[in-house]
Amino acid sequence: MENKITLLVLAAGMGSRYGGLKQVDKIGPAGETITDYSVFDAKRAGFEKVVFVIRKSIEADFREIFRRIEKHMEVDYVFQELDAVPSGVQIHPDRTKPWGTGHAVWVARHAVQTPFAVINADDFYGAQSYRVVAEFLKDTTIPQSEKYCMIGFPLRNTLSEFGHVSRGICKVDNNHFLEAIVERTKIQYADDKRSIIFYDENDQPQPLTGSETVSMNFWGFSPDIFGYLEKQFDAFIRQNAQNTKAEFYLPTSVNELIGSKTIKVKVLQSPDNWFGVTYKEDKDITIQRIRQLIEKGYYPDQLWK
Repeated sequence: MENKITLLVLAAGMGSRYGGLKQVDKIGPAGETITDYSVFDAKRAGFEKVVFVIRKSIEADFREIFRRIEKHMEVDYVFQELDAVPSGVQIHPDRTKPWGTGHAVWVARHAVQTPFAVINADDFYGAQSYRVVAEFLKDTTIPQSEKYCMIGFPLRNTLSEFGHVSRGICKVDNNHFLEAIVERTKIQYADDKRSIIFYDENDQPQPLTGSETVSMNFWGFSPDIFGYLEKQFDAFIRQNAQNTKAEFYLPTSVNELIGSKTIKVKVLQSPDNWFGVTYKEDKDITIQRIRQLIEKGYYPDQLWK
């Protein structure tokens, strides 16, 4: 098991800004989703198993679409549901939102026994990103207790032309270890369409350079992370079970673990460009980018033929 690695795909999100179930939206010429390309890249990089975190309400559709992957690598499913909480916790009856990305990773604890990567289902990270993370996770000179990493992307390569986005802006030390992530919301192009701004807590525009390193939720973890998340989520849910909106975010959990010197997270760089579908208008651009990559020979016309 030493060199085996797993891909954990977070696919339970609602996609509220997009307006639909974008996890299964077709963007490839043979009906492939962004998730198909992510799993294909991961397989080429050496990942042997993929675990999907989904909701029970989308299970049938999701399994029908991604059954095609099962011929190529091991596939498992886990469910992120509101009632996946420690015993004795009473949830507010009006709560409908999932408990967040930290909870999504925690619910996969029984399905993942190896070092693993975490990605969003609706983000395209690029083939080299998976190779970089796979190389790190498979490195036998790194103790399992230290196998924590993150792929960082330049902010300017992660924006949407069609609206604002939220990004975790990273503070990185001289040895390329993550010191902290600061969540910035309402990041967008300014009126000149060239400079970048975000709106602070007073709703005032503040400048950004575009070269800031941001997290796009592409992590590499040792299985030790599950024990840390369990303790954090237990404290979180007992405080927020009656809150209808609070979420247990993965970057917040990582921040706390770094701050307490429990873990160290290496920030890895990828030469690939990130792109994704935040708004419906992003879909056509994503289709065009995939087509360009196919024309350049990076992908076949049909991924799973």
